[in-house]
Amino acid sequence: MTAWILAITGVTVLSVLVDLILPNGQTSKYIKNVFAFIMIFVIISPLPSIINGKFTIDNILSTEEITIQEDFIYQVNKDKLLALEKNITQILEEKGLKNVIVTINADIFEIDMQLKSVNVDLSDLVIDENYTHIDIKKTVTDVVNQIVGEEVVVIFNE
Repeated sequence: MTAWILAITGVTVLSVLVDLILPNGQTSKYIKNVFAFIMIFVIISPLPSIINGKFTIDNILSTEEITIQEDFIYQVNKDKLLALEKNITQILEEKGLKNVIVTINADIFEIDMQLKSVNVDLSDLVIDENYTHIDIKKTVTDVVNQIVGEEVVVIFNE
């Protein structure tokens, strides 16, 4: 099916280019007729397979080959990680921990992305005055496990 569409497109583009290059005249008319004949031949070329019964809609719609687009998977997983990092940071700010930098490590080239660890940088940490008596590491670990939904290694950088 793809080859057929490409053939139609190729003949169309070639006929337009030839039409632009050739001057008007008798020769141009003959060449246009030749390209029209070729176009008709290309369009009806799949008819024998349809008539023989080898052609079905299922053959067009279902393919045996599944192609995985790694760039798409990478971008989707990267966006997921950025959203998770932002969400963790926002919840930590709501709990009185500001300027926390969260970085999630995962294999973002896999379809089923598995999180490896979460790095939490507390070097610029500012604690809100209403939350002075809290266990920082326990709060961060609880928030990370709540957002990520699984037990991951939380690495603190202080």
